[in-house]
Amino acid sequence: MTTLTASSARNAKPINFVLRLALGLAVLALAVAPMWAGRAELRLMMEVLSYLALAQMWNLLAGYSGLISVGQQAYVGLGGYLFFALAMFAGVPVLAALPLAAVVTALIALPSGWVAFRLQGAYFAIGTWVIAEVFRLTAAQVGALGGGSGISLPVALAQSIAESRDGRETVMYYLAFVIGIASVAMVWGLLRSKWGLALTAIRDSEPAAEAVGVATRRVKFLIYIVTAMFTGLTGAFIFLQKLRITPDAAFSVNDWTAFVIFIVVIGGLGTIEGPIVGVIVFFALREIAADWGTWYLIMMGAIAIAVMLVDKRGIWGALRTRYGLSILPVGFVLDITPPARKD
Repeated sequence: MTTLTASSARNAKPINFVLRLALGLAVLALAVAPMWAGRAELRLMMEVLSYLALAQMWNLLAGYSGLISVGQQAYVGLGGYLFFALAMFAGVPVLAALPLAAVVTALIALPSGWVAFRLQGAYFAIGTWVIAEVFRLTAAQVGALGGGSGISLPVALAQSIAESRDGRETVMYYLAFVIGIASVAMVWGLLRSKWGLALTAIRDSEPAAEAVGVATRRVKFLIYIVTAMFTGLTGAFIFLQKLRITPDAAFSVNDWTAFVIFIVVIGGLGTIEGPIVGVIVFFALREIAADWGTWYLIMMGAIAIAVMLVDKRGIWGALRTRYGLSILPVGFVLDITPPARKD
């Protein structure tokens, strides 16, 4: 754990104030985005907020619990398919099907998580990928949901969100806004609770956490289920926005895990602000180099490697350590300034 002196914290206070003000203004601008942004900009921001939620969940899982998963696409796809099934065949209203799909995803994550937790280290990572592949192959066999070719959401269901196209776009945007902001708020609130103390202890030293009485396995399993639920919610929204789902798109390791890992790694693993920075960098790079074909992916890989070689803590992790920056603090500053001498 990095300990900041009181003097370092005082020197960073003006910068932290400006950063928090900038974050507040950014959230306010996002809150009123339908008033100033066009349809294309709103769709881009929906994607940004969706990736922010996925990155926050993977960061919570890997950065604090130490569970390196390469199979989070399992719950993105599962949330999407459950949403389609609930909305199309169970008669659940579209907006109610989103949270219900997340709850069912969490229930399914209980047995699949139990299987994954039988494995350790690299085997856990491989196991999560295998679970995702099992889900993908299973989805491809369900004829009612289109099998391997997928299925589209009926127009009537999409129109039930709002009467006009602009109204639907606004509702969709605010769904993305709530999901993205709630992911940050949930992680921040969790880390400031007693569970956050346990997670921070696990992140810093799992043996030491166990030595002071933290039930590390129970905490990790709880976080696994929470991240599965929120990832399922995000996946349900993503495919509501796309209006079509296929097994390959729903369970894409490239789109829903590789890109998310890139975002977290370059932003800063084990920090709340890291995924925010990472999402900004990722979409900036994508806007600049998306037309470069495979060179775009090669460039992203090279940037990730370069960041890890320079400082494995990522961009925000390095800035936080060097300058004491903190936008969303979850800990406390230890004042170790020696007392003034009395003559």
